[in-house]
Amino acid sequence: MRITLSLFGFFLLVCTACQQDTEQTAQQQLPEETAPQVNVPEFNADSAFHFVQQQVDFGPRVPNSAAHSAAANYFKEKLRSYGADVQTQSFEAEAYDGTPLALQNIIASYKPESNKRILLAAHWDSRPFADKDNQRSDEPIDGANDGASGVGILLELARIFQLQAPQVGVDIILFDGEDYGEPEGYQASSESSNQVWWCLGSQYWSKNKHKKNYMAYYGILLDMVGAEGAQFYREGVSMRAAPSIVKKVWGQAQQLGHGRYFVYENSPEVVDDHIYVNYNAKIPMIDIIAHAPGTQGYFPAFHHTHQDNMDIISKKTLKAVGETVAHVVYLE
Repeated sequence: MRITLSLFGFFLLVCTACQQDTEQTAQQQLPEETAPQVNVPEFNADSAFHFVQQQVDFGPRVPNSAAHSAAANYFKEKLRSYGADVQTQSFEAEAYDGTPLALQNIIASYKPESNKRILLAAHWDSRPFADKDNQRSDEPIDGANDGASGVGILLELARIFQLQAPQVGVDIILFDGEDYGEPEGYQASSESSNQVWWCLGSQYWSKNKHKKNYMAYYGILLDMVGAEGAQFYREGVSMRAAPSIVKKVWGQAQQLGHGRYFVYENSPEVVDDHIYVNYNAKIPMIDIIAHAPGTQGYFPAFHHTHQDNMDIISKKTLKAVGETVAHVVYLE
């Protein structure tokens, strides 16, 4: 992933409610209610790290590969073992070069009967080539950070959801085909110049939801959330589409002492799975994604290179993101 985004617009309707002075006065006279104490289960960074390692051990999870199929089976089995209602959304998509891709979105639901739902997502496929690397640029990458880190955090959240169910319903979606976009320097034909080859799984799901009329109060996308020293800025589309959710998540991170990871500065818009959840599915979703200002491009230097391996994965970063998301969900 991907490119900075400048072509997408987003129109939000903001509704405000006015209260009569008498109502305000009456409310001010009411005794303050004490918020109920919620015991948030511990997010285990060792466990999340293990889940990242498991994915990398399969090899690059490139669509149409044996590693891709093995990883999909692992996710479904693991999520079912953690008490989730698991669905598979299988479909075929065409890659930028015309390659037919057999893809699977994997959806795990907790408390499916609940009307109030939170959507958590990450992509589980990995880049089919190291197009930003000077060596072996035509070979697939491990994708430890770009893909596996977000999934590792979601699997750990699934584990603790089984131990203690949140008050709200939660849907975990592992999107496929996010990272099969065109390589650096690729010149698209005029016929396909307007086609977005990234985010194939979220493009499909947003137009073919796993449940008719499915909606969630909001969503949180995790992408590249495990690298040592990662910092997460307030990404542009997130600020347009769901500023209140950005405020909620970044505020929770501050309260937990993770402020050095969650930076109170804005960053440019990027093309990622949250675009299609926001625009097509009409669900406000933010993107927690690493940003490296001052580098060439939006992302850290190891982005789409063979350096994206387990050597760069930090348990502290996984903890900061996973613990923050866990508190946001359990405190709903």
